[in-house]
Amino acid sequence: MAKLSVLAVVGPTASGKTALSVELAKRTDGEIVSADSMQIYKGMDIASAKPTKEEMCGIPHHMMDFLPPETPYSVAQYTETAGVCIREIAARGKLPIVVGGTGLYVDSLLSHTQFIEAPTDMTLRAALDAQFEAVGGEEMLKRLAEFDPESAARLHPNNKKRILRAFEIYTLTGQTLTAALAQSHAVPSPFAPVYIGIAFRERTVLYDRINRRVDSMLERGLLEEAREFYKGSPETAAQAIGYKELKPFLDGALPFADAVENLKRATRNYAKRQITWFKRNGRIHWLYADECTPEQLLTQALKIANEANL
Repeated sequence: MAKLSVLAVVGPTASGKTALSVELAKRTDGEIVSADSMQIYKGMDIASAKPTKEEMCGIPHHMMDFLPPETPYSVAQYTETAGVCIREIAARGKLPIVVGGTGLYVDSLLSHTQFIEAPTDMTLRAALDAQFEAVGGEEMLKRLAEFDPESAARLHPNNKKRILRAFEIYTLTGQTLTAALAQSHAVPSPFAPVYIGIAFRERTVLYDRINRRVDSMLERGLLEEAREFYKGSPETAAQAIGYKELKPFLDGALPFADAVENLKRATRNYAKRQITWFKRNGRIHWLYADECTPEQLLTQALKIANEANL
């Protein structure tokens, strides 16, 4: 069976993914599938930079604004639902365009990752956590190397979450994390993605865009949105950049200007992590937004899409 063509538009926050993807969708008869771990939630509009109806320009957007914010949602659930969404778009003769900055969502979806169905034992996890705190990451990796040397060599001593998960999976299933990860990519992907990434030669240009976006968000009511979320959905709000940085101000513990600066810094740091994640993908065609106009950026992106026969 032929693989389904998918266009993916990725890059850091505030890079211009929404505007570019909408223009691409207009010209390729496409529909957009969001790959953003916060845009899935209802009401988290300003903090997650959810596109407005005006910004969507009539282009259908999927995997967005469909869950109450208190509802947990895993990457495994996302890949399953978004995969169905891509197939339905293709069946209508449209081009699926995956757009977002949550690298784990993008990669897991388009590589067709099969997630480990290992149980969770909170008692075991608490015991492993206590063990980690007692002996440290280096010692835990030495112990991990006794039954899973590949994972021990790959993981950083500070990556507590993954180290403990490796112990947990092996203890509960007898399967190493290495074997489980190999199994997760055993099923070939049904998708044939073409990746377009938005980048900046000068990081300061991106940071300036981030700072200006934060100011715009505040003007549009981010503070009020954060206040409402802390009334009813503290767990989700606590994860979202844009809410947790404003909470000290809402609690009366920090001046507004300091909270805003913390928010800008946190967003810049998040953009750094996104860049690091996406730079590992050698298949991304990088376009530099600080070296061209939006029209030139679109022309370059369309050339990539056309050369891939999308």
